[in-house]
Amino acid sequence: MSRTFDARKGQVLVRFTDAQGNALAGREIKVDQTSHEFLFGCGAFDAILATEPDEFFENNEFFKKSGRGKEFFTDRMNKWTDLFNYGTMSFYWGQFEPEEGKPMTENRMRASKYLIEHGAKVKGHPLCWHTACANWLMEYDNATILQKQLDRINRDVSEFRGVIDIWDVINEVVIMPVYDRYDNAITRICKELGRVKLVKEVFEAAKAANPEATLLINDFNLSESYRILIDGCLNAGVPISAIGIQTHQHQGYMGLEKLQDILDRFSVFGLPIHFTENTLVSGHIMPPEIVDLNDYQIPEWPTTPEGEERQKKEWAEMLTVLFDHPLVEAVTGWDFADGAWLGAPSGLIRKDGTVKPSYLELQRLIKEEWHTTETVKTDENGVALVSGFKGGYQAECGSAKGQFTISGKAGTQEKEAVSEILVVMG
Repeated sequence: MSRTFDARKGQVLVRFTDAQGNALAGREIKVDQTSHEFLFGCGAFDAILATEPDEFFENNEFFKKSGRGKEFFTDRMNKWTDLFNYGTMSFYWGQFEPEEGKPMTENRMRASKYLIEHGAKVKGHPLCWHTACANWLMEYDNATILQKQLDRINRDVSEFRGVIDIWDVINEVVIMPVYDRYDNAITRICKELGRVKLVKEVFEAAKAANPEATLLINDFNLSESYRILIDGCLNAGVPISAIGIQTHQHQGYMGLEKLQDILDRFSVFGLPIHFTENTLVSGHIMPPEIVDLNDYQIPEWPTTPEGEERQKKEWAEMLTVLFDHPLVEAVTGWDFADGAWLGAPSGLIRKDGTVKPSYLELQRLIKEEWHTTETVKTDENGVALVSGFKGGYQAECGSAKGQFTISGKAGTQEKEAVSEILVVMG
């Protein structure tokens, strides 16, 4: 199937002038895309370690024994920032605040600012989840647990406002009230309040803390139960900005038919869609009889040359379909390096830091195939029509340079009115 990527493209009339305001008439202007509006993402948890001070590694026995110092994680993040413009940052409550009142705000802030400095937007994940929850919450009654959850949202969303303005507000609500692997505080309050009431509470808290934030509901359960939940939440006035879709494909690639079905079913709301957590393995496929992916824990799960070629083709096909869809705004690979979640070979780089074919293929698509570079000629008024993929651009005319953006309304493939902008070349 031929794909035009019309939803990802735009055009703008650019009036080029010199620093004195004189039109650059009849001149050839080279325009080169420098960034994408579409969010090509990946888990960015390694940014925390890459930005730790040297003393952290010098005083940590685990890293001293492993031989993985700061330079190891710096190299990983250099590869990360060379490919992605969107990173998911860890805010699992039990890890972020293992002791009540002592959140690890400093290292998350440092890592998030590092990502921004390297041209990436940052999403916090998650604000409310029954798994990886803070154990100390269990000391409180349900009313207090809810209040502490809302206080946590207000604190973190407020403190990171302007640094992190995208949040997975609540994670995996479909199973939340019936989760029975172990007792936890969030399942307790979800049972009492019900799914929609809890979702409404946490979203309203996040919205109050940062009215301009992009707020996601996120789930791996892509059945009708999730669609019904979203419908109920929207009818209740929950301020959902975007729908989060997880596809952890440890048991094999879903294929085009299932992918299209997911897109069709969740497009009915007209909301932006973020594919928030996606894994495709480059080793053997997890056995089909495993119901909970977390139950598959094996000593070694190696990547293989054949698996790496399969992963490359699957990632290219899936990303191409999603990049073409007008409602999809972001796609995030979950593991950047092999051996992270469940020890799976689901990264784009190997454990030793070398890149896999999937990394190179995504790099080719993002940096070459879906990249605009052209030379335009201005008219007698210094105006030229520039068409290309939406994002940031640099213009060059001799030694003079200027910047501009091609942007547009998400969620539509209709032709938009062409706006005119001024670019002063200096």
